[in-house]
Amino acid sequence: MSHWTDAHCHLQDRYLSGDEQVATNARETLARAYEAGVDRVVVVGTDAQTSAEALAITEIGGPVEIYATVGLHPHDALDDIAPTLFLARKGHPRLVGIGECGLDYFYEHSPRVAQRQAFATQIGLAHELDLALVIHARDAFDDLLDVLGSEGVPPRTVIHCFTGTTADAEACLDLGCDISISGVVTFKNAESLREATKIVPLNRLHVETDSPFLAPVPHRGKPNEPAFVSIVGEFVARLRGEEVSAFRDATARNTARLFGLLPR
Repeated sequence: MSHWTDAHCHLQDRYLSGDEQVATNARETLARAYEAGVDRVVVVGTDAQTSAEALAITEIGGPVEIYATVGLHPHDALDDIAPTLFLARKGHPRLVGIGECGLDYFYEHSPRVAQRQAFATQIGLAHELDLALVIHARDAFDDLLDVLGSEGVPPRTVIHCFTGTTADAEACLDLGCDISISGVVTFKNAESLREATKIVPLNRLHVETDSPFLAPVPHRGKPNEPAFVSIVGEFVARLRGEEVSAFRDATARNTARLFGLLPR
């Protein structure tokens, strides 16, 4: 039986104290995911603390394969990036990517110049360690493409939770980036995203939850979790006129390629 892959989720809970509590919460979430047909997830770091927690969560075990990334989110671009770099260079058997990193000009919690510098540093780290690059991009595609053009796009790069236009998608694809679609595609006001999703080649497409954020319809407004990735995947498959099981298998293969995982 084939299963879904959640290409991007956050199982860490910065409101819980202690690795044991975090691991317990993640274990319960992953059990629900497996029951819903998910057998592989990538847990994504956004700063030194959540990156370390992501690596720790990979050691939970169980039927769901868990991998992790290490990164510094653009919201936190003013933070010292050194601990994140150290964690990545230290290495881990389940470390498969750098990020999420990138640019966010919607909230602009950090100055743009600091965001660009942190992003450029992490692009260099992905090149150095030959790891996938996981990019966050919101209202910043022109600058994002500029930084990628200057630093060089790592061979395995994905724009996570893509929310841009068809033109943005084409520009990212032309640079060699993959595109990952979240539950935002199910929202009533996401028509431009739905049109962009249709033009992405199947072999460059991923599905994710970005949990605990952005739960898809009919769970919008509630905490998201990897168990809901099938809702996203089934919606996108039908949007594109593709058979659901074939789409599920293709996106699972794509995410395995992106992060250098063995196919299942």
